Amino acid sequence: MPAASRIWDTDLDAAFSNGHEAALAEVYRQLAPLVHALAARALGNRTVADDVTQEVFIRAWRSRDTFDPDRARLPAWIIGITRNAISDAQTASQREFRKLRAVSLTVPDPEQPQGAAEADLLADRLVLDGELERLGEPQGSIMRLAFYEDLTHDQISRQLDLPLGTVKSHIRRSLTHLRNRLEVHHASS
Repeated sequence: MPAASRIWDTDLDAAFSNGHEAALAEVYRQLAPLVHALAARALGNRTVADDVTQEVFIRAWRSRDTFDPDRARLPAWIIGITRNAISDAQTASQREFRKLRAVSLTVPDPEQPQGAAEADLLADRLVLDGELERLGEPQGSIMRLAFYEDLTHDQISRQLDLPLGTVKSHIRRSLTHLRNRLEVHHASS
């Protein structure tokens, strides 16, 4: 029987609030599948949903002293934390996208050199272009449309005839890959 359809044992609320680790384990066992499903549906990426699920229970445990069993049941409180963690993950993904996009837009076109002072920017652009090539397809095309054409996820989905969730997943994984590769490049420069 799914956790959502069970009658909630309110003794868990008090035990969790009082810091009993066994209560945390039981709450996790019962609610983690629901938290993960909500995160996966909202974010379109199972790996990110895994991270969000872990983050939700870490946040819940660390802030258990703010949970009041007389005001709400623990599942409702956990779902509230889940919504916040999903929102934070979406914001982080958008922030990462904007950072990488800013690099791609501020670097001059390699076909129009601007002088020695901008050599580093040109090098960054060439590295970024090379990394986009290394992503393969369809990730490279998706990221080029996002960076260079400034298309939204939905527009990319329609243009490439790919499901929106697939586009979002490819962007998330590609951003992580690009960030790691660019950090390595900058560390070695």
